[in-house]
Amino acid sequence: MLEQLIEIDKEVFLFLNGLGNVYWDAFWMFYTAKLHWIPLYAVLAYLMYKRLNTKMFVLTLVVIVLMISFTDQVANLFKHGVMRLRPCHDASLIDSMRLVKSRCGGQFGYFSGHASNSMAVAIFSGLMLKDKYKGLIYVLIIWAVCMGYSRIYIGVHFPLDVLSGAIFGGMSGFAFYKLDTYLQSRFAVK
Repeated sequence: MLEQLIEIDKEVFLFLNGLGNVYWDAFWMFYTAKLHWIPLYAVLAYLMYKRLNTKMFVLTLVVIVLMISFTDQVANLFKHGVMRLRPCHDASLIDSMRLVKSRCGGQFGYFSGHASNSMAVAIFSGLMLKDKYKGLIYVLIIWAVCMGYSRIYIGVHFPLDVLSGAIFGGMSGFAFYKLDTYLQSRFAVK
């Protein structure tokens, strides 16, 4: 059963990765780079700052740093625990896939840190700002899903790497939102 799932995952990867072409490569390479999203993170932080007083905003920033650290480190634990090769390190795929990046990255890819971190940010921020910006969570989820797809497009993750990362990131984002809500109520200025 697991072997069948892995084979289906490889087939879906080859299909999705094969949809790419040189005209879109630069876009997806830009999209997948975390540093290019600093303006989005700054806007989200500003919107949270407007919603909270300074003390509570600093507390929320600490929670966000803990959330990103947690999701990132759990992804690394899984990568080195499961030891599933990235598509670009899988000898059975290398001749039939597109590797858009100049280098493949680490040897193992299950599960995607990009997918987990971006979905955690999407869920946390969307829930945090839901009162003032009702549709924002949907926009952020679409952004996170596209981040996951970018990892398949450039050839460094399988779809299950991305799906697992997004699910874990969503749960992490929700859990840290609940933690932040609890801390906000506990330490709120009376």
